Amino acid sequence: MASNKKYWKSVEELNENSSIVETLRNNEFVEEIPTDEFLGDAATLSASSTTRRDFLKYVGFSTAAASLAACEGPVVKSIPYVVQPEEIIPGVADYYATTMMDGFDFANILIKTREGRPIKVENNNLPNAKFGANARVHASVLSLYDSMRLKQPKIGGKDASWSEVNAKVTASLTEAKTKGGQVVLLTNTMASPSTDKLIADFIAKNPTAKHVVYDAVSSSTALDAFQMVYGERALAEYDFAKADVIVSVGADILGDWQGGNYDAGYAKGRVPKNGKMSKHIQIEANMSLAGANADKRIPLTVTEQKQALVKIYNAVTGSAVSTSSLGKQDEAVTKAAQQLKAAGSKGVLVSGLDDVNAQLLVLAINKALNSEAFNPAAARLIRKGDNKAVMQLVADMKAGAVHTLIMNGVNPLYTLPNAADFAEGLGKVKLSVSFTQREDETAVKTTIAAAAPHYLESWGDVMIAKGHYAVTQPTIRPLFDTKQFQEALLAWTGNTASYYDYLKAVGTSIAAGTSWNKLVHDGVYTFEAGVAGSGAADFAGAAATLAQAKNAGGLELVLYTKTGMGDGQQANNPWLQEFPDPITRASWDNYVTVSKKDAEQIGLENYNVANGGLNGSYATLEVGGVKLENVPVIIQPGQATGTIGLALGYGRKEAMKAEMQVGVNAYKVYANLNANQTAKLTKGNGDHEFACVQLQKTLMGRGDIVKETTLEIFNTKDAEIWNPIPMVSLDHQETPTTEVDLWDSFDRSVGHHFNLSIDLNACTGCGACVIACHAENNVPVVGKSEVRRSRDMHWLRIDRYYSSEETFKGDEELKGKASGLMNSIDTFTGMEDPSENPQVAFQPVMCQHCNHAPCETVCPVAATSHGRQGQNHMAYNRCVGTRYCANNCPYKVRRFNWFLYNKNSEFDYHMNDDLGRMVLNPDVNVRSRGVMEKCSMCIQMTQATILKAKREGREIKDGEFQTACSAACTSGAMVFGDVNDKESQVAKLAEDERMYHLLEHIGTKPNVFYHVKVRNT
Repeated sequence: MASNKKYWKSVEELNENSSIVETLRNNEFVEEIPTDEFLGDAATLSASSTTRRDFLKYVGFSTAAASLAACEGPVVKSIPYVVQPEEIIPGVADYYATTMMDGFDFANILIKTREGRPIKVENNNLPNAKFGANARVHASVLSLYDSMRLKQPKIGGKDASWSEVNAKVTASLTEAKTKGGQVVLLTNTMASPSTDKLIADFIAKNPTAKHVVYDAVSSSTALDAFQMVYGERALAEYDFAKADVIVSVGADILGDWQGGNYDAGYAKGRVPKNGKMSKHIQIEANMSLAGANADKRIPLTVTEQKQALVKIYNAVTGSAVSTSSLGKQDEAVTKAAQQLKAAGSKGVLVSGLDDVNAQLLVLAINKALNSEAFNPAAARLIRKGDNKAVMQLVADMKAGAVHTLIMNGVNPLYTLPNAADFAEGLGKVKLSVSFTQREDETAVKTTIAAAAPHYLESWGDVMIAKGHYAVTQPTIRPLFDTKQFQEALLAWTGNTASYYDYLKAVGTSIAAGTSWNKLVHDGVYTFEAGVAGSGAADFAGAAATLAQAKNAGGLELVLYTKTGMGDGQQANNPWLQEFPDPITRASWDNYVTVSKKDAEQIGLENYNVANGGLNGSYATLEVGGVKLENVPVIIQPGQATGTIGLALGYGRKEAMKAEMQVGVNAYKVYANLNANQTAKLTKGNGDHEFACVQLQKTLMGRGDIVKETTLEIFNTKDAEIWNPIPMVSLDHQETPTTEVDLWDSFDRSVGHHFNLSIDLNACTGCGACVIACHAENNVPVVGKSEVRRSRDMHWLRIDRYYSSEETFKGDEELKGKASGLMNSIDTFTGMEDPSENPQVAFQPVMCQHCNHAPCETVCPVAATSHGRQGQNHMAYNRCVGTRYCANNCPYKVRRFNWFLYNKNSEFDYHMNDDLGRMVLNPDVNVRSRGVMEKCSMCIQMTQATILKAKREGREIKDGEFQTACSAACTSGAMVFGDVNDKESQVAKLAEDERMYHLLEHIGTKPNVFYHVKVRNT
């Protein structure tokens, strides 16, 4: 029974009218603590003998006072659902299958929504969904909330209605039909069966109309070659999981070559199983992701690559086409050709050379090998732009032959090398329309700027490859007054049906036997592809022509697309701008890459300044009379001597925030839409400041960070030889570090205990995990100036290391020979410089979630502590930013929040406006200034999985537990799970003989572990 006794603090409380009683009730402290007086007087503060604990008390009281004041701010009223949609449960995420397609990137994905807001991209893991998300696809959800988007259509630069647009276009089409004027639909590759049918309907209604496909980054030569051999315009499909020997000549098979998405198959063959793994030989000019992952990399100029391709053709087919010598690389190319031929059907050759003869030889070699990895029947139907048709269109426009021009998904005034000619022709077109998400370089010059929706607001379909049909569905209502290109085509052809109904009819006819609801739910449908047709091609003639290739004098320029920026469509996306390039580790820039030898001859240099920033020379790049002034230069290890590289996709100005108008427009030197050009490079004036996140280039022989071995040693020696356990001194006895502990361990066998496995053989360094982490955990963008000061906030970084000698093994041997003080200093100083053609290693590093964490023991306010499930926790509201934890962390994975990045006009990115903040994940708080932040092992995701299983009354299945990075990893390099589940994949990987911990000799006992990298040399 409850007690009714009343206790009195003082007899004064018996007097109900006493003012003292009221004061005691409302104030815990009768006397006000003079914090302002104490903290405001510098002299008092410096003379004080106050302890740190007292100081924190004062700060605590001041913070409490500020918090109380904040409570008196304006109230933002929430409006509840009147009728709650049955699929939406507040606080629970919904996922919708869709397909991302923008003409450059294509992927089968799931979109995570919260209360109707798309906030994150996930991979669609159904067996039929084979096209995963890269870094740009993961970032595309942020582009939905771009405040610079075109919010309604414009006519002549003034806001207009869609009825006005339709009336103007219909009138123009009628006039064109009457006068016989040419109507042109200029689009990017949409690979959409329903849109193709719509365009055919449009052309039937407008007999003078034609359709021209234009891709900013062309694959026209490969399409032409495939058409010659197989009778249709497509790109051959490859499955690198079926290859024992892969030879690539200038094709970045782990980058954007042919639309990418080859890393999953590639990684399957690269992880050693039963003593076997594939061998990858890369012949290239620029250092690419593929070259960085290859077992053998042969740097050659473009001209030399053509000679190498003919040599391989001779070896495989038995031909005897005369070729030029490749000097010291002759032997390496000959050996590669012999290995490819010996592999037979288990070998495959690919090439990215922008030459139709080179692409013909690729098809000839794979046919001769009868390669299992080569699949022309399931050819890709993407990147279908036609260079000749585009150039003919420009000529027709200049001649005044085009009456009406309707564009969708293209920005030729930015991407065309002859943009001035296009602009001249555009002035002679009677009516021009551009369907665009932003008022870009082309839209500001057209008669009508038609506001187009983002793909997450649209219906659509796409046939990425033959036999692979996918549907795009909207995941949010259109944010602005936008209209799809397809809806407009229906209106202009007099079809009253909605595009949804039109799409549904097309989709159900293709996916025969599958209901529309299932098709939309799964997002993908596959069927048996028809056998590729046949054509006629002169392979011998192609080889003879290719063998005559000569250097035209000067440097050979290789234009490429960066992993983060692609073709530049998402240049206004701050996640991608701040994404460090996997090879150079620089963000917020494009630049000319040049070999050390060529840099010395021209007088170009890179150097580090006092704050750790990287500076570099400016250069003037000239191609065929076109000059690019003040292009920054990076001296790139592995760049073939006599060649330079430059990334496309930068240098945009229109519809861009000032902070993101960075880089130079390389499309200006993309002459004839050919990625290989002859160029001249001269030193400019002044130095450029780079935002580079990693200045340490080499491992300097520290083999305990990235452990590696060769396949031969892996197969013939015990694990203790190639994966030794570090030894430490215990009572003057050498003891394995795993047997020594500074702390007492507690029982971790109860409940869940999370581990993350990272296989260095499968990791390609693509960076999809970095962007996924940004999206899931509300990681702020800080801008170029702050990145340069080493204040980037990435919770996950991918370290890239070069070897100082030709191989990392050579580094170890060189380090072992060092003796004496002066010799050691000279040796290690020399080991800071990478080789001219180094081996490369990638290593993802995030908080290691140490069971014996050094950060936890030094935090004065217990803001960081360990959980029973293995995660190192961060209580942000306790953290006062002493940064002791960062100083005590051997992995350097903690980030200090120097500024308030949210709602701060100094950091005018997505967190500074209401629209951009719609992407924020409500399950993760947005951190304020002055606190430490780091990887949380996505604790919100693991807890959501536990709660879901608990609600459904079942055990959690292996594979359900995920982090943002492990879910984003299409190569399978990252595996997350519960090691207490002994049947789980991560528990088995933890027992693998390749497993090791980073800096294991320190004794931190991390919950993240790596697998030794094995090279098939």
